[in-house]
Amino acid sequence: MQRRAFLAALGATAVAAAPVKPNVLFIAIDDLNDWIGCLGGHPQAKTPNLDRLAAMGTLFTNAHCAAPLCNPSRAALMTGIRPSSSGVYTNNQPWRASKALANAVTLPQHFTANGYRSIGSGKIYHDSFADPASWQEYYPAKNSQKPADPPPPKPSMNGLNAANFDWAPLSVADEKMGDHQVVDWVIQQMNAKQEQPLFLACGIYKPHLPWHVPQKYFDLFPLDSIVLPKINGDDLDDVPPMGRKFAKPQTDHKLVIDSGQWKHAVQAYLACIAFADAQLGRLLDAYEKSPFKQNSLIVLWSDHGWHLGEKLHWRKFSLWEEATHNVLMVVAPGVTKPGSRCDRTVSLMDVYPTLVDLCGLPSRPGLEGVSLRPLLANAQAKWDRPAVTTYFRNNHSVRSEEWRYIRYADGTEELYDRKQDPLEWKNLAGDSKHAAVKQKMAQWLPTTNVEDVPTGR
Repeated sequence: MQRRAFLAALGATAVAAAPVKPNVLFIAIDDLNDWIGCLGGHPQAKTPNLDRLAAMGTLFTNAHCAAPLCNPSRAALMTGIRPSSSGVYTNNQPWRASKALANAVTLPQHFTANGYRSIGSGKIYHDSFADPASWQEYYPAKNSQKPADPPPPKPSMNGLNAANFDWAPLSVADEKMGDHQVVDWVIQQMNAKQEQPLFLACGIYKPHLPWHVPQKYFDLFPLDSIVLPKINGDDLDDVPPMGRKFAKPQTDHKLVIDSGQWKHAVQAYLACIAFADAQLGRLLDAYEKSPFKQNSLIVLWSDHGWHLGEKLHWRKFSLWEEATHNVLMVVAPGVTKPGSRCDRTVSLMDVYPTLVDLCGLPSRPGLEGVSLRPLLANAQAKWDRPAVTTYFRNNHSVRSEEWRYIRYADGTEELYDRKQDPLEWKNLAGDSKHAAVKQKMAQWLPTTNVEDVPTGR
């Protein structure tokens, strides 16, 4: 009897001593490029809360997406499988229809399988491919990722009449916006009593088009003071036909320039970023006061970048810096040091294995990224992995700290010296003295490029 009692007490002590797994606050922001204060992408950006979060941990200054559009980028991050391995290259492909992803264990599913309660709100997956199987609870519903914004006046307020390629202020309060309601719900969950550690996702939709947010955010950026991006009118002259096809300079760019809407568009994008930043601020304020903070880590990411005229292109949908560069920051107490900036080239493919590592979960086979923990512990640690971005089948960009190499499906190439040419205006791919650089970069190109998954609509 004494022996059994001793063993029982010993077991109880071991259980009591087992570390409690940290909560995860998983924040995604849609279509956010590097126009935030701490990344310096635009001199007029007003993002005190993004800057505040970056100062709490590690900011990755050179992070890049797996694909420069929502669905394949998000599917890749959430499953750990690259677009070239899954065949999910565009926004209208149901990613679970991919043979590679049909039975994939997503990031929240892996957390659920290891004792977490995985819940969320807002845009984490792309639109109708929300993957209800990933979540135990979702707001507003598992198949509807975000509350609707107030409808804008019709016709198009900027006069372009180009579907959701629209921007103008709204005469509504913040509380009427879907992102505000998403953050409200997430705040409630942080303050609710929990029996399990939480994987808590918050998907902020702005600055995704249409750029409609309350008037006060437009007022932060007087139109007559707007600074436009630097462009080169001859920028596409040395770009292969495939690259020019993706740029479509005679569509969005011509439409914006001919209509005199360029400053209006930049103002609207900055306003939407400021609105998203304000919602993040509400979330961080609540986080600081909540019991959730006592044992938690935070990761914030954007799914890709965005062009506003650079390389005579608008939107994402390219393999250049403006489209591939995204926001990534991690706060992991005990690992990250406040105010750290890491300039190593990293990928959104690394988010899944990094969170698994930080939370002490079993590793998953088949993930195509690697844990960033060494860089979180030491931002200057040695790192020799470039970031690979894929747009449509067999079109890839390889981005290192010094170079960007692009190879299209037809074999044509681009090469940019990022140190000497940060705007990527001079294509060096045809210069024989850079043959060794191209060869080194090409070693990182995916060797598998599976056929496209059939579209869903």
